[in-house]
Formats: sequence, structure tokens, C-alpha cells
Amino acid sequence: VSAAYLDLPACLSGHGSTASQDHYDMEWVNAYRQGFNFQCAHGEALVAIRSYFSETEGSDRLWSFECQPTPEGLGEPSDCWWDDINRAGLEWTSTCTRNGLVAGVQSKYFESVLDREWQFYCCYYKRRCPYSCMKTNDIPLYYKEEAELVVPTYGYFIRGAQTTFSGVLRDRQWKYILCRMTDFDCEFENL
Repeated sequence: VSAAYLDLPACLSGHGSTASQDHYDMEWVNAYRQGFNFQCAHGEALVAIRSYFSETEGSDRLWSFECQPTPEGLGEPSDCWWDDINRAGLEWTSTCTRNGLVAGVQSKYFESVLDREWQFYCCYYKRRCPYSCMKTNDIPLYYKEEAELVVPTYGYFIRGAQTTFSGVLRDRQWKYILCRMTDFDCEFENL
């Protein structure tokens, strides 16, 4: 077990107050209350997700994403698609079907519930299978905080997430599902 694995909760927890002054410098994919559609370039996977909460802006978050090319051994994605969608105000667990990796996110804001619906863009790398999967701690650790996930080590990929919504605080906490992928062809098709 690598040290990065053991340090996982520490490096995935939300930032303290130091980062909040410079949240205006980030390249956000949305404005408050606006929908967005973010996709990594072909052959890249999502490796970082950041968000900043504002109660005065509809209890919504600004979102920022980073991608990185997948290792050469994984090959090219043979297929990409938008996976299942969640409804605003509800809990949601989504893992890319067909062993896919998360390569994008789209979201739409709903004023009526002060929440968003979510959908992952997944890409399939034929005959590769996930292993050594884990779930992160809650991100952010507390509702309404700044949130940041950076995949802890090269070779881990985001496969999905489990998210809870607080009807009182009007915010979400996320546990991301991270996996490694085999560097050999699996003998079975895991659907």
C-alpha cells in the first residue's frame, strides 16, 4: 500500500479559509444558477474537481474541473456517453456503466429546490477493468465549505460518486469513487 493511499483522507479534505480569497482567480465552468456541460478532450479523464459555495447566490456553487491524458497503456477510449442523471434535491449514487471512467460532467440548476441535477460523461477503455476501488471522505467535509478533490496518485481514476443533499442547508456533500484500471485485458466483460 502506497503512502498516497494512506494519506487519502488528508489530501482529499476541503481547504481551509486560505483559498477562499483567491476563488475569483479560478477558471469556473459556470456562473451561479447556470447550467454547464464540461467534457475532457478525447483520451483524457477527470482528475480534479473544485467548487465554491455561495448562500447569497441561490445556495449554489461555482465549479472547476481538470483533465489529464490517460496512461498510454490504457489505449484510446472506444466509446463515450452521458450516463444516468439525478434529480435535484435527491440523493444520488452513480458509477459509470461498462467500466467507464468519468471524463466530463453536466449540470442544470433548479431555483425551486436550490439544487442541481447531475450527469457524468463516461468513457470506455475496452477490456480494462477497475480494481483497488475506494470511496473518498465527504467533500466538502462540512456543508457550505469550499470543496476540492484531486486524484491522489497517477493511475487512479474517478469512476463515479455518491452524493447527499441537505434540504436544510441546501448544499451537497460528495464521496467520489476512485479506482485503478488493469493494464492487461480482462477475460470477462464486466457490465
